[in-house]
Amino acid sequence: MQNILGQYSEFKESNITDRFIKHPQVLRLIEALPSVFSSAIAGYSKEGRSIHLIHIGSGPEKIMLWSQMHGDEATGTMAMFDLLNYIGNQVDPGFIEELLSRCTLYFVPMLNPDGAERFSRRNAQQIDINRDYNQRNSPEARILIDLQERIKPDFGFNLHDQSTLWSVTGSRKPATLSFLAPAYNAVLDTDETRRKAMQVIASIYAQLDGHLPGQIGLFDDAHEPRAFGDNFQARGTSTILIEAGGLVGDIEKQEIRKYYFLSLLEGLSVIASGDYAGQSTTAYFSIPPNTKEIFHILIKDTAFQDMQVSIGLNYTEILGEQGLEYDYLVEDIGDLSVWSAYETYTGAKLRVSGDLVFNEPANFDLLQGDEIILSFKNGKLQSKQ
Repeated sequence: MQNILGQYSEFKESNITDRFIKHPQVLRLIEALPSVFSSAIAGYSKEGRSIHLIHIGSGPEKIMLWSQMHGDEATGTMAMFDLLNYIGNQVDPGFIEELLSRCTLYFVPMLNPDGAERFSRRNAQQIDINRDYNQRNSPEARILIDLQERIKPDFGFNLHDQSTLWSVTGSRKPATLSFLAPAYNAVLDTDETRRKAMQVIASIYAQLDGHLPGQIGLFDDAHEPRAFGDNFQARGTSTILIEAGGLVGDIEKQEIRKYYFLSLLEGLSVIASGDYAGQSTTAYFSIPPNTKEIFHILIKDTAFQDMQVSIGLNYTEILGEQGLEYDYLVEDIGDLSVWSAYETYTGAKLRVSGDLVFNEPANFDLLQGDEIILSFKNGKLQSKQ
């Protein structure tokens, strides 16, 4: 795997450089794929954008991967095109020949192109597609259900992004990647279908943990009867949920996509070889769970009024006319000694000047001595050192 990281620049899709991938870009990338791939339109979004199914391989094990069910969650799409390049460019011919002889691969990049156009989780109908399995109000949900019913994949990879505020229990580091084998019923039973998903995830974790120590988590497996993963698991497709979280200094997730790609490649590899069967469900459940013990900014032990307190700040992303904007909220004030952050300010002579109000937009300056080192106005970051 280390060798693959060394080769990554050879097949990384260079036309994707940020999270704001839109439908025309996906179409261009599909059109540029080598002829070894076949592509067809699986259907159309509510606003008439085409949703494509890419296919390669002839093996008996059928694997379907779909990305950007939520329009603002693009890391899986980036990693998918890196994977398509890896296969199409014959980076490892022996492995690829074995993979395609043992597996048939189906890719659905950008299931929600209308949401991607708006950089929105939801589709043009304001529906969360991943909560529309039962009612099937959205054409995008109906398309994915139809594909699962026609292809009957043995394995499914459900590719998402999660909030960057998830951390990993015991490490206080961001949950850069998270996994889940969704439950197919409310009592969280494990049948053969779900067990296989757990074994694949345990295999991926065993390979990736050394690259992201303390930064891979396991999501709570509470059953969600409206979600695709839970329902596909019930319908016999061993479903692996992958979520991209945060990594310090990687807002556009260009580093995370590399590890996301490795997760997909390792998953396909162990399915093709059958090596996942050597993993246990105990190994799956030993993956540390996700928690929330991290802020975007943590100011430690600063003077405020007549106290020494810590301040936790989180931002929400808003797509404005000038691009992505960040609105900072005062998330907590007090003893935050059990928390960490992407950015931490600490040191002697820290003090707050201005309006510091819990659960309100940040509107203050942080000073070290007489120097302003961090400044907010009505939730907007004005300056920082």
